[in-house]
Amino acid sequence: MHKLLVLGDHDAAYATGNLQRGGKNTAASDHAWAMTRAVAANAVRVGWNRSAFLQVMLDGPYKAGQHARALQHRRGYDKAAAWLQRAWDGAQQYVRSTDPISTRQDFHAALAAFRARIECTPWKGIAGKTELRNVIARMEICARAGSWDHTVSERDLAERMGCSRTTAHKSNQRLLHAKVLRQLDNGSATEGARWMLISHLPSTTSHHWSTPKEPEAGGAMSGPGVRQPDTGADINTRTASRLMHLDAFAHHGLGGSGLAVLAALAERDGQTLPELQESATISRPTAYRQLGKLKTLGLIDHAGELYHLSPTALEGIGTQSPHCDDPVAGWPETAERLGTAGAGERRRRHHEAQRIHWRREQVRHAERRRAARQAPLPHPAVAQLHYVRADGCAIDPTTGEVIEGLFVASDGCWVWDDGVGDHDQCNAEPIGPPSTR
Repeated sequence: MHKLLVLGDHDAAYATGNLQRGGKNTAASDHAWAMTRAVAANAVRVGWNRSAFLQVMLDGPYKAGQHARALQHRRGYDKAAAWLQRAWDGAQQYVRSTDPISTRQDFHAALAAFRARIECTPWKGIAGKTELRNVIARMEICARAGSWDHTVSERDLAERMGCSRTTAHKSNQRLLHAKVLRQLDNGSATEGARWMLISHLPSTTSHHWSTPKEPEAGGAMSGPGVRQPDTGADINTRTASRLMHLDAFAHHGLGGSGLAVLAALAERDGQTLPELQESATISRPTAYRQLGKLKTLGLIDHAGELYHLSPTALEGIGTQSPHCDDPVAGWPETAERLGTAGAGERRRRHHEAQRIHWRREQVRHAERRRAARQAPLPHPAVAQLHYVRADGCAIDPTTGEVIEGLFVASDGCWVWDDGVGDHDQCNAEPIGPPSTR
């Protein structure tokens, strides 16, 4: 919020079309209203009063107050103060209507509500199932961290999701565009990037009350943009978190749709085909294909119109049935039959080789930077002190022998005697003190 106040919304986190009270406004006005409401909400939380908020927004040089100052210049102080007063009143009402996250227990309660929302959200297509894996992996990391802020590298995230690094990177970009995820920094040579998982949960205020945008971390305001209809989606994310990194659920194995079918039946066993289509958010052909695979492996039993999990299906152990004569004995055997065995190990070896190469490159670049910072070597023509004796004669520093015919000139460089003159080199008059030679 300090960055938003001082530098403005560089990441365009609040740049969405909205309606202010009083009718439609331009996109710039909507963006300014969203930023102002976000700053006001955080100011209320930290204990500011209205006059302090108005003074900071109107008198300070901060980017977040630029629109308010422009309004003051065009229409006067009273109009700008009234505009900020509406933002302050709405922020106060919003903060009073929400429960603050002040302890670790409060965060876990909020995370549980977020998990329930994710489990009931439809995730359509292959990309949707990949994003679901991404969000589930991040929820587990946030649960250990005790905060929406978390640190994870793309390679580590890909191993948790059970996909390639490229797939994880594309999933991150889609979640960033959907405002479900925010990147706080790019990480360093030894640590992964820092991220923030954003909970878009509706507040207790009215849906039609004027708000800047959907709920968002760091000054979130009330009211979802669109009320979520009852889609029928319902899966068990804890089951999906435990299974999604296994080789059996790789892209050419059961995949994300097979994972969704098992997670849906783990949440509510005994569903018909249309019910599984809704709860797992898959098409009818995909449902037929995945259910056929799972029945052949002995993980699902079909009785009438209802599909049931076998007693040990979540451990990868199938049971004999009219549709399966040779059930699998575990997830490794399932991966063997599906042709995806060893995918996770190959991925981990590839990532580890990339990490080793990255560390070597970092060491090499550090050595080059260190060498560039070192003082350059002196020119060979410049006389060094350890080659000159106190009386001015040039000596070999290793043996201490006098080098005949070699002297130090007045400019500090070596000079050879041409043999003209009757002076003796050893008894030559020193040319200045050693420090100047």
